Amino acid sequence: MNTQLRNTFISIFVIIWLAVFYYESTCVYYLQPLFNRELPKLKFLFPPAGWIMFYNIGDNFGYTEVYGVKDGLPQLIDPHQILQTRAIGYDNINRNALITVLSQGMSDSFCPYLKRKFPYFEKFLVTYVEYPRLTEQPMERTQTVVYTCAE
Repeated sequence: MNTQLRNTFISIFVIIWLAVFYYESTCVYYLQPLFNRELPKLKFLFPPAGWIMFYNIGDNFGYTEVYGVKDGLPQLIDPHQILQTRAIGYDNINRNALITVLSQGMSDSFCPYLKRKFPYFEKFLVTYVEYPRLTEQPMERTQTVVYTCAE
């Protein structure tokens, strides 16, 4: 088979595959309400969720909060103050980068960093905040102290 014929078949296949994929992705939420009737389903390997494909999203969500303690009173430290980045358009906090300090052994390097960055505080509490059943109980929140950075 010559190269041009092979490339033509591949291009036609890709065009048909994309058309079927877009149809399956938009059928339930856009096309059926537009035409006010049930449209036929095509039996391909497309997941029913469409665009999110095979991404598995759990029902819980968690992040890290760091508190500085001065005179026995804990104060929440803004995560942007902890992880200051100069890159434009890249927000480590929204990407949950602070969660990595909860890993085993990270306290050995993170505690001296906090003491150097925030000398005002006497000690630090590194906590894990979790919403265990976010869809069922969106206001249910647990908070656990993972480790303490003391002098």
